[in-house]
This record gives sequence, structure tokens and C-alpha cells, in this order.
Amino acid sequence: MSKLNFAAIAVAVALSGSALAQSSDPRGACKADYDKFCAGIAPGGGRIVACLNAKRDQLSDTCKKALDSRKK
Repeated sequence: MSKLNFAAIAVAVALSGSALAQSSDPRGACKADYDKFCAGIAPGGGRIVACLNAKRDQLSDTCKKALDSRKK
């Protein structure tokens, strides 16, 4: 396999992995929503999740799905 093919495959795998992580990990999927609605909330004790849930009607669909997957 040529170095170029290997590099292309490595980049594709890395990008697909990060997209998957963002969709299932609330920290990645909800970062923009956190920055917009809960930036002043200190982490710990479930405070950030509580803040995001309080603003649920304003969150992105990606963030809502990530929060829902945490409950399962």
C-alpha cells in the first residue's frame, strides 16, 4: 500500500471516529450549547447536565440525542 493511500485511510478513520464521539459524547455534542447557555456553570455534581436539561427546548438536536443516550 502506498504512503498516500495509507494516509488517506488514516485520515478517514480519524474523522469518522471524531464524528461518532461527538454524537454520543455529550461533552462534544453539547459544547456549542454549553458555551451559549451554560458557560458560567462550574463542572461537577451534575450542574452542567442540569443546566442543559433546563434549556432543553433551545438545544441542538445533536445535543439532545447525546443527553438522551446518557440516560440509557
